[in-house]
Amino acid sequence: MIVCIIGAIIGALIAAFGLYYLVKEWKDPESKKIYGIISGIGGVIFIAMLIKLMIELM
Repeated sequence: MIVCIIGAIIGALIAAFGLYYLVKEWKDPESKKIYGIISGIGGVIFIAMLIKLMIELM
């Protein structure tokens, strides 16, 4: 359960920082692609850990 919570926090932080830099570097198309992918990966990690945590609690 601790691993799921830590994983969810890490995923949320990756997504948040990716979105922050995505907005900051909005005019550069290459940066936009890279930070968009990073944000997506962070979001997937966050959602996966949240689902795993919910399954463990049931």
